[in-house]
Amino acid sequence: MPRKSTVKATQDAAFMRQEEFSEQVLRTDSEDVGTPDDEMCPHTETETVGELSGSDILSVPQTDPEENFREDNPSLQAGGDENPPVSHTDFEESESERTEYTPFPQTDIETGGNPLLESPALSAALGDVTEHHTDLEQATEAAAGTQTSGLSSDQPPVPQTGSEKLSQSSFDEAKPRRRAAKSRSGESPVLPDADPQSGSRSGDPSSPPARRRRRETPIVSIDDRRTVETDADKLKSDLIDMIESQKGRKLISGTIQGMERPPGSPNISFAVTYHGAFKVIIPAEECVKPPEDFRDRSPADVMHYLVTKRLGAEIDYIVKGVDAQTGVAAASRLEAMALKRRDYYFGSDRDGNNLLYEGISAEARVVSVIRAGMFVDLFGLETYIPLRELSYQRWIDATAHYRPGQRVLVKILTLDRSDRNNIRVTASVKQAGENPYEAALKKYTPGSRYVGTVSLVDTNGVFVSLDGGIDCLCSYPKRGRPPRGSRVTVRIIGVNHETNRIWGAITHMTTVR
Repeated sequence: MPRKSTVKATQDAAFMRQEEFSEQVLRTDSEDVGTPDDEMCPHTETETVGELSGSDILSVPQTDPEENFREDNPSLQAGGDENPPVSHTDFEESESERTEYTPFPQTDIETGGNPLLESPALSAALGDVTEHHTDLEQATEAAAGTQTSGLSSDQPPVPQTGSEKLSQSSFDEAKPRRRAAKSRSGESPVLPDADPQSGSRSGDPSSPPARRRRRETPIVSIDDRRTVETDADKLKSDLIDMIESQKGRKLISGTIQGMERPPGSPNISFAVTYHGAFKVIIPAEECVKPPEDFRDRSPADVMHYLVTKRLGAEIDYIVKGVDAQTGVAAASRLEAMALKRRDYYFGSDRDGNNLLYEGISAEARVVSVIRAGMFVDLFGLETYIPLRELSYQRWIDATAHYRPGQRVLVKILTLDRSDRNNIRVTASVKQAGENPYEAALKKYTPGSRYVGTVSLVDTNGVFVSLDGGIDCLCSYPKRGRPPRGSRVTVRIIGVNHETNRIWGAITHMTTVR
């Protein structure tokens, strides 16, 4: 017999044995399905496929075609040709047979080889996806149980083989993992019953919405260090100023911008100022020193009036308490004024001399202005300056020239600090500067006529303001008393350089309409 025919016959015999073995395995599985009790049908080692683990599914004994070929050819066993020209590809299993015994493939997530799962955020997202699929599976099982309960009890359930149970459990375990593998590729898992805005599932309305962490926008600076302050930087700096003032008694300057009375408490008043984003309230008793005599008026109304007259004034205060959450702080102005008086009225310079003394000029803050004069804050001490000490000219209303919040230069005329708790000071605004009459009187000569504006009319006569800031006293004209602000022509009659006085007569008058 030719060698090729012998090889062909041997191959056909090997294929026939393999087909018979496959039919035997399929027949064993079908008999296992129809047998409800395992004790009635004992299984052999080859038939217990369903009881094996997933890694042992491929352990079904198979015959080697090459060994069958040697058994069918005694000549080769006796010492024949050990290397016949037989192609091993002819004995490989077909694609369908390989697929039948191939176990469910494992993903990177199952093997634990994915480094992306080490991220806590991604792990939490995957946990939510797994939990969601578990809920879906439970709902599906409940629905299946409902349908099964509607069937007749006479219909026994179809038993599953071990292989089917194993493949079903592997499929159930792989479902959430497959979804998790999609999220590993970069796509965020989106649940069908989740609200993208609230971040919570609609199935659990009691669960609070997840808080989203607010990411700060990066800022690119020109230099190595950023110099522009953001809103967060300013808020932090303001809070530090408040705490520093409270603990270290540091003075903070501000402007009184409001006056408030709590609803239902008409006897309580407090001034309002702002330091950045913080609202600072100062009670009236801590803002203004109460007067010695209230003149039979309610103390609450008097204090309310005194604080109201200081709206717009620049003050110093010390923080007594701060609430960072509400952005409100309580402060005291009187304590800051006492601290400032101690430093300036009882302090000394390097040479041991007092910082403030009689005859020195100093800067003061205008805190309140009335018709007859104004009050200034002179280093923690409120001092009243009458109208006559405000200017060399004849003024009738100080409110027309000054307002709270301004700073003026004053000259200290007298200073009494014998009583540490009751310092007395008199000051003048006009004496802090040069007398304009000394230079202006040289411009005017007797007998000449000049144009001016009527500044004051009183029992002494008519005062006409001339160029240079001086007033010329004139007698009442025969045509009638001119109103204030009218333009007139004055003829100079005399000048006294010793007393800095000038007088004249009104020759022409233009009435203001």
